[in-house]
Amino acid sequence: MQTLVLGGGCFWCTESVFRSVKGVTNVTSGYMGGDEASANYEDVCSGETGHIEVVRVDFDDSVIPLEAVLDIFFATHDPTTRDRQGNDVGSQYRSVVFYTDEDKQKPTIDRVIGKLSDMGLQIVTEVHPVHEFYAAEEYHQDFFNKNPTQGYCAAVIPPKLGKLRKEFKQYLQ
Repeated sequence: MQTLVLGGGCFWCTESVFRSVKGVTNVTSGYMGGDEASANYEDVCSGETGHIEVVRVDFDDSVIPLEAVLDIFFATHDPTTRDRQGNDVGSQYRSVVFYTDEDKQKPTIDRVIGKLSDMGLQIVTEVHPVHEFYAAEEYHQDFFNKNPTQGYCAAVIPPKLGKLRKEFKQYLQ
């Protein structure tokens, strides 16, 4: 088992993607990376806390390898825009990977980012060791499945899931 914490814009989007991936045993929306000793949605949305909307992804690496998790992450958000994903603007939406094992995970993360850079992409994704994780409020957990017709969800998440189904069908549940 491995754990990564990923920030790729709104956590509803990233969570929705990884809830569809086989081998992923748990996905929790939350906040990480700031200097404040706690985090909540209202404060994080202000952009003043330094925290990022993230998802903690626990996965069985005998079912889905780390590199595949990273490939899915980079394909389902834009790792070339700083502090922005679509209409979500601010440092709380930046692209970031927090690793839990420097020896096992960081070399793979660096290799995947290098591969994307070699393709001509200007990757701005930050890479850091894991910080204190603050789970988001309960109403944010599994938000898309609970609210599929909510305006943001209906407009932004289905294209990401479509890309997942098209490019990574071998990893779908």
